[in-house]
Amino acid sequence: MSDWFWIIPFFPLAGFLVLGLVGRRLPVAAVSLTACGSVALSFVTALFSWQALLRQPDEARFFSQRLFTWIAAGNFQADFSFGLNPLSMVMVLVITGVGLLIHIYSTGYMHGDPGYPRFFAYLNLFLFAMLTLVMAENYLLLFVGWEGVGLCSYLLIGFWFEKPAAASAGKKAFLVNRIGDAAFLLGLFLLFYQFGTLDFRGIEHALHSEPLHFPVETGQIGTLTLTALLLFVGAVGKSAQIPLYVWLPDAMEGPTPVSALIHAATMVTAGIYLVVRSSALFTRAPLAMETVAVVGMLTAVFAATIGLVQRDIKRVLAYSTVSQLGYMFAAVGVGAFVGGMFHLVTHAFFKALLFLGAGSVIHGLHGEQDLFHMGNLRKQMPRTFAVMLVGMLAIAGVPGLSGFFSKDEILWKLFSSGHTWLWIAGLAGAAMTAFYTARLILLAFGSRPHGEEAHGHAAHESPAVMVVPLVILALLSIAAGWIGLPAWLGTNHLEEFLSPALAVHAEGAHGAGSHSTEIAAAALSSGIALLGIGAALLFYFYRRLDPDALAGRFPFLYRLLRNKYWVDELYRGVFVQPCLWISRRVFWLYWDQEVIDGLVNGTGRILAGAGNILRRLQSGSVRDYAAWLCAGALTVLLYLLIV
Repeated sequence: MSDWFWIIPFFPLAGFLVLGLVGRRLPVAAVSLTACGSVALSFVTALFSWQALLRQPDEARFFSQRLFTWIAAGNFQADFSFGLNPLSMVMVLVITGVGLLIHIYSTGYMHGDPGYPRFFAYLNLFLFAMLTLVMAENYLLLFVGWEGVGLCSYLLIGFWFEKPAAASAGKKAFLVNRIGDAAFLLGLFLLFYQFGTLDFRGIEHALHSEPLHFPVETGQIGTLTLTALLLFVGAVGKSAQIPLYVWLPDAMEGPTPVSALIHAATMVTAGIYLVVRSSALFTRAPLAMETVAVVGMLTAVFAATIGLVQRDIKRVLAYSTVSQLGYMFAAVGVGAFVGGMFHLVTHAFFKALLFLGAGSVIHGLHGEQDLFHMGNLRKQMPRTFAVMLVGMLAIAGVPGLSGFFSKDEILWKLFSSGHTWLWIAGLAGAAMTAFYTARLILLAFGSRPHGEEAHGHAAHESPAVMVVPLVILALLSIAAGWIGLPAWLGTNHLEEFLSPALAVHAEGAHGAGSHSTEIAAAALSSGIALLGIGAALLFYFYRRLDPDALAGRFPFLYRLLRNKYWVDELYRGVFVQPCLWISRRVFWLYWDQEVIDGLVNGTGRILAGAGNILRRLQSGSVRDYAAWLCAGALTVLLYLLIV
C-alpha cells in the first residue's frame, strides 16, 4: 500500500466524472452504486493503508508519492505529490468512513429529487477535494483542495438554487470564505519568502535544523508570527470562527446530508487540520498560539449562547458545530494538538449522527424544521429517537461516551497549562452545550403538542437505508472515546499513533497535574454536563420552570440571543450596504456610465464627426478631385523647396 495509497482521492474523482458526464442517463440504482461504490473503494484502500502505516516503525511512519512536477519556475518547484503520515491518516479515515455512511444515507434522503445525479456528483467531487487537502505534500496543493471544498460547499449549499434563501446562502459562504482565503494566500507568500519552498517537510526541517535562524518569537510579532496569524485567518474562515462564522448557520439551507458531511464532519475541520499540520510553525509563535486559543474559546461560548434559544432544528446544530470547533481551536492553541484532533474525530461521529438524525426527523415530518412544531416523535420515530439520544449524550459529555473523553481532554489541557480563564469559559460552554442539545431532544421527541397536530399529518420512521448509518454512527459515538483514554484510566492510543507526527512539536502540551486532580476535573466537567441536562429537563419535561416567563423577565437578553447578537445586521450595515452604495453610485453611475461609457461613446462621436468631414471631400466631381490633386502636388513641391 505504500505504492498505491495515492489512489484514495481518485476513486471519488472517477465517480464525479461518470456522474457529471452521463449521470442523467443512468438509472437511479446505477447513480447510487457509482457514488457509494467509489467512496467505499476509497475507504477500503484507506483501511489497508492504515494497516500498512501501523507496521512501519515510528521514525518511518510515513508514505509519500510524487506523481509529477506541477510547477517549476527558477529555484521554486511544487510537485503534485500525496503523502500519508499519522495525522493525515486520521483525517482520511474520518473523511472516507463518515463520507461513505452519509452517501448511503443520502440515497434514501434524496430519493425522488430531480437533481439526484447532480447531488452525488457534487458529493464525490467534494470528497476528492477534501482528500487532496489532507494528503497534499505542500501548501500549494493543499490550497487547491482548500479552494475545491469551498467551491463544492457553494454548489451544495445552493443545490436547491430555485429557493432564493439557498442561493443567497451559497453566495454568502463563498464570499465570506474568500476573506480567509486572501489571508491564507498572503501567508503562503510569506512562507515562500522565508523558506524558499512550500513543502511541508522542507519547512519543518528548516525550523528544526536552524533554531538560531528561526527562534521562538516570544513577546514580539516577527515574520513567523505574522505568517502563522495569516494562516490562522484562513482557518477562521473555513472553520467558521469569530468573526467569519456567519456563513455556516445560513449554510443549513442546503440538503441535510450536506450539513452533516461538509458543515459538521469534514470541511469545517480543515482549519483545525491546517493549524495542527503547521504546528512546527505555530509553536515558534506563542502570540499566534494564544490568539488561536482565545478566539477558539470566545467562539465556543459565543455560539453556545445563541444555540440556547434557536427554534430551527438544523440551526441549533449549526451553532453547536461552531461552538465545538471553537473547543478544538482552544485545544491546539494551548499546544494540545492531540486533544484537538481527538475531539475532531469524536465530533465527526456524534455531530454527523445528530445532523442525519435531524434529517430523519425532517424527512418524517415532510420538511418541518421548527422544534416548536414538533413533539412526541419518540412514539412515531423510535429508532431515530434512540440514536439521536445517544448523539445528545455524547456531545453533552456524559461519562462513558466519546464526547466525555475528548472534551474532558481539552478542558484538562486548558486547566493544566495554566489557562484558568479559558478553562472556566470552557466549563460554561459545556453546560450550555448539554442544555441546548437536551432541549432539542425534548422539544422534538418529548411531550409537547403532537407532531400530527402541529404539522397536519402523522410523522413516519425513515427507511432502513437512512436508519442503518445512524445506528453505525451511534455505535461509533459510544466507542470512539476509548481510543484516547486519559492517563488515570488507561492508554491514549490516539496519542501513541499521532506521536511520530507531533511529538517534537507538542513538547510541553500535556501540562502538569496529578491523576487525582485530573479525576476531580473530569468529575467537575461531568457534573456540569449533567447540570445542563437537568436544567433542560426542568424547563421542557417536568415543566417546573417556564422558559417563556424567563424570557419575559429578561426581554433584551432573549432578543439579543434570538437575533444572534444582530451580527448579520451589523455586517450588512457596516460592510455590505456601503459596498453596494459605492458600487452603485461610484463605480456604476459615475465611473462606468460617465467615465468608461463617456470614453467609448466620445471616441465613437469623434470618429463619426471625422467621417462626416471626410465624406464631404467625396463629392463625385472630377474637377474637385483634379483641384485637390493639384493642391497636393503644389504642397509637396513647396515642402521640397523649403527643406
